[in-house]
Amino acid sequence: MNISKEQIDELNAVITVDIAKEDYSTTVEDILKDYRKKANIPGFRKGHVPMGLVKKQYGKAVLVDEVNKLLQDSLNKYLTEEKLDVLGNPLPKEQEAFDWDAENYSFQFELGLAPKFEVELKGDKDIINYKIVPSQEMIEDQLKNIQKQYGKLIPKEVAESGDVLRGTFTNTEKEINKEATVELDSLKGEGNQKLFIGAKVGDTITVSTKDLFENDNLLVSTLGVTAEESKDLDIEVTFEVTEVNQQELAVLDQELFDKLYGEGGIKSEEELKDKLKEEGENQFKQHSDQKLLNEVTEFLLETTEFELPAAFLQKWIQTTGENTLTEDEAKEEYEKSEKGLRFQLIEGKIVNDNNLQVTFDELKDYAKELIKQQMAQFGQSDPEDKELEDIAARILSNQDEVKRISEQLLSQKLLGFYKENARIIEKEVSFEDFVKEAYK
Repeated sequence: MNISKEQIDELNAVITVDIAKEDYSTTVEDILKDYRKKANIPGFRKGHVPMGLVKKQYGKAVLVDEVNKLLQDSLNKYLTEEKLDVLGNPLPKEQEAFDWDAENYSFQFELGLAPKFEVELKGDKDIINYKIVPSQEMIEDQLKNIQKQYGKLIPKEVAESGDVLRGTFTNTEKEINKEATVELDSLKGEGNQKLFIGAKVGDTITVSTKDLFENDNLLVSTLGVTAEESKDLDIEVTFEVTEVNQQELAVLDQELFDKLYGEGGIKSEEELKDKLKEEGENQFKQHSDQKLLNEVTEFLLETTEFELPAAFLQKWIQTTGENTLTEDEAKEEYEKSEKGLRFQLIEGKIVNDNNLQVTFDELKDYAKELIKQQMAQFGQSDPEDKELEDIAARILSNQDEVKRISEQLLSQKLLGFYKENARIIEKEVSFEDFVKEAYK
């Protein structure tokens, strides 16, 4: 067997694989002998079928199968040994008048080669890393929500401003029949407030769903409709009052602080506000980190220039899917995927050049940390390491989970690398300003 490569240009090559009779004949002969032992052909005893008949009936199929196996194995081995960085898969070149009755065969494959390029993270342009800080209003709202959560409801006869009503929303046409709680402070506008103020148990209030709440998302939970259905929902619903309660807020004292963060964790209202600010910043960090990844991605795509073997890739797309595409369809698919392929190559080079690959030990430790965080949400703050090991082992036995967690960890490693090596400036903003500025 002989394998040779013809370099067409920097991005394209042709591999020729020459297979001689001696490369496959022994294997084919052994397989046919085994077939002869097992063949069950009328008129012949098992194991006594003439070899000529076996070759006539099975020889061509066995030959084609073994030559193709030999071809694929040798081609893959050659690409690995020669360290050829190919895009897509090798494409067999059409050969006119190919003859399987010949003893020696020659096969040719087109290759699309990955381009050579360098990545420069420090360009002329600053990349903003937003530090999102909760506003004072957000912290106060969170504080009030905590007080409501740990406070108590005191029954009363007549609803006043700031009270909480329990009842059932109904609309026959939309099949709405949902028991819900309504905080009067959540209603939008004085008109809606007045409809509920003065209500007593047993009263029925008719309201329009349009602009009913300050937060339109409340329609989903109070009416039991989907988010899609809640959009532009403009119908009349009735609300039959079953409870009228005054909301008594929990006192911001040491007893409440201990309930929230453990004994002695927080010792004053100011410390609680600082903690809420810190927690808010951590929650917003996911938004700012994703924005930074997006910005670095766009920067690298703009500044890292290289050619791709476009003609080869379009031909590969055209022929390797479930259904063969036309040239125009393949070109359209290539144009859709080109940007993603470019960044995949850029990201791969960054990972390889800087040893950012995810190891199994890193993956396991990261999975255990994710498990600890999830368990902490359910009150298990100090799980044993063996328990974490067992859960992590079950999770990492699922290939889909391995892929998901690996991608998540790689993103974290790349994010840390970008923060250390790219030209990044930090900008402190409120969440409202972040949304306006980052997604304008």
